[in-house]
Amino acid sequence: MFKSLRHMGHLIRVAFVLSRHDALMDLLSLFGEQPKAVARLRKLRKMGKKSSDKDKDSHLVEAFQSLGPSFIKIGQAMATRPDIMGPEVALGLMRLQDKVPPFPGEQAIRIIEQELSAPLDDLFTEFDSTPVAAASIAQVHFATTKDGRRVAVKVLRPGIEKAFARDLESFLWLARMMERFSSKARRLKPTSVVETISETIALEMDLRYEAAAASELKDNNTGNADYAVPDVDWDLTSRRVLCTSLVDGIPFSRKADMITAGYDLKKLAEGLVHSFLTQALNDGFFHADLHQGNLFACDNNKITAIDFGIMGRIDKKTRRCLAEILYGFITQDYDLIAKAHFDNGYVPQDQSLEKFKQAIRAIGAPIAGKPVAEISVGKLLAQLFETTETFNMQTQPQLILLQKTMVTVEGVALNLYPEINMWEASQPIIEKWMRENLGPQAKIRDFAEMTLDSLSRLPKILDDVEILTNAARKMQEAQNQGLRRSSLKLFLYGLTGGIVGSLLLYLLYGVYQ
Repeated sequence: MFKSLRHMGHLIRVAFVLSRHDALMDLLSLFGEQPKAVARLRKLRKMGKKSSDKDKDSHLVEAFQSLGPSFIKIGQAMATRPDIMGPEVALGLMRLQDKVPPFPGEQAIRIIEQELSAPLDDLFTEFDSTPVAAASIAQVHFATTKDGRRVAVKVLRPGIEKAFARDLESFLWLARMMERFSSKARRLKPTSVVETISETIALEMDLRYEAAAASELKDNNTGNADYAVPDVDWDLTSRRVLCTSLVDGIPFSRKADMITAGYDLKKLAEGLVHSFLTQALNDGFFHADLHQGNLFACDNNKITAIDFGIMGRIDKKTRRCLAEILYGFITQDYDLIAKAHFDNGYVPQDQSLEKFKQAIRAIGAPIAGKPVAEISVGKLLAQLFETTETFNMQTQPQLILLQKTMVTVEGVALNLYPEINMWEASQPIIEKWMRENLGPQAKIRDFAEMTLDSLSRLPKILDDVEILTNAARKMQEAQNQGLRRSSLKLFLYGLTGGIVGSLLLYLLYGVYQ
């Protein structure tokens, strides 16, 4: 009871801030039909106002910015759900700037010394107490190690764990209430969405996980000439501190400086698309926060990425579905797209395959014959999301970050080089993956791998069979022994009964004689 009151009080404060920024009604409107009183309030609010494109997607951005660090990160996570927020609002939330006022450098130094159990002078020869960047979860300082390497030191924001725990707990409570009283909410799984967001943010709260993600991504991209990842200094890394090599390059957010420096923007844009698709399709592990501030142009037009707090991971089944969907749109094979959705269980089997194929054609046909440069991958995906309610498609949590990142990659690539042909840039990577993973040779390879896997597990299977056989034999023996004992007992009881009966008959006969 008291916990519910606490959540309600916290959410009322949030609602007040949303209302102050003219965003509460916009948020309520996302959940379908509203009470008449709410609808009237929306009409009154809009009276005398000229709507503009900026008004439609800026209210929530401004509100989340004012609510502070945890809501900025939550808003960014909500941007990954265009099926709930709507494509327009979701794209608007992607503009949330992960920039907040820095906390004092003295606090950062104190955290570093506590986490690494050493005075700062024993760790670095130089340390700039003024942060170079401050975000919702952490801030970054430049430093020089004892062996002369220039590094970037990321320090977790003080008290941020408690702030996130409080806000996410309230959102989880609200999500459960929504699912209890709304059938539409149950279909959209808000509880699952909040839990997914919570898990994602929990990983960001431990910078050792980010270090591990950076290390894995670096290993996966060893042979990629277009993409690099900084080295992690594990000796100077802990739960609240992450130390990596300093990136020598120009961030994508400074496009004019990149042009002045002579970078090939087309090569960088295509390299970004290729690298993302390679990570997603080949490795099933990709950088899921590829905004302009996290990408640097370096020597030889090589991209270096930073900030590995948000990473995506998808299994081979999901990768196959993704490749089939994208390839289906490239080749206008709507049957392939529809079957991919059904085969992977994204659309329930009680739905009509033919009607779903018709809905896919309604998305793909308008772009048929158009120059591929005019076709937006982000808009196409947004239209695909809009079909979810019609065909009772359930939310796929594993696709949340993938969907958002694909839209972000397209936006960054187009900003770098507006003439980029997104489909031509994607097609070689997708076709190569299809050949290697769905062709005849791939099927033979998969069968061989499955066979080898089965053979490798054969000794264990045989051991298990032997254990089960012995257990069955013992059980049978116990049952047989039980039957023998029962038979013996019956014989003894019968014999005893016969003797007693005979004695009684003999006695009775003697009495009557």
